[in-house]
Amino acid sequence: MSSAAWDGAFQASLLDVAEEPEVGPLHGRVRRIQLTHGAWVDSCPGWLGGADALYERLRVDVPWHAERRQMYERVVDVPRLLSFYDVGVALPHRVLDRAKAELDTYYAEELGEQFATAGLCLYRDGRDSVAWHGDRIGRSKSEDTMVAIISVGAPRPLLLRPCSGTAPTQRFELGHGDLLVMGGSCQRTWEHCVPKTSRAAGPRISVQFRPFNVR
Repeated sequence: MSSAAWDGAFQASLLDVAEEPEVGPLHGRVRRIQLTHGAWVDSCPGWLGGADALYERLRVDVPWHAERRQMYERVVDVPRLLSFYDVGVALPHRVLDRAKAELDTYYAEELGEQFATAGLCLYRDGRDSVAWHGDRIGRSKSEDTMVAIISVGAPRPLLLRPCSGTAPTQRFELGHGDLLVMGGSCQRTWEHCVPKTSRAAGPRISVQFRPFNVR
């Protein structure tokens, strides 16, 4: 599906006055939340300035497409539009190159490698979602990894819950340039989702940076 096939508007942030998308240093801005079983999340609200302008560029420039997947005994539509930028493929906006470089530098010691790919999701309204899951494809059950998510457009909740059910669900409202990084054992011992909602919800684009061979 091309971007011309969908032209959703959203409520711009009154606080985001930057005309051009930009990112700043992460040092001194990131708040870490320790979870259970060695999992953690880092939160940096409003890290990407000019997020509304970036949303508009990505909505138009990214080659969005719809997918269908096997779900038990039937094939169903994936409830969001997708685009994937593999290793060596140019990202759709130069600010994402700068964001990746800053993330690579900030998390170099903990991650031990660079972020390699970028997966983009376009949630058009409250009917679009992603089910509970962990990004476990490509890594063993004992190997930790890291996923960094930048959100632009209207905020939507991202929920996290422990696979063991021994800790309360965490909720983050992500949009307008917010950064959330899931690290430690988070992809193995916790799950995350963007739930459907019957409330009015504007469109949101998430950019997920992952290391090589993690999906």
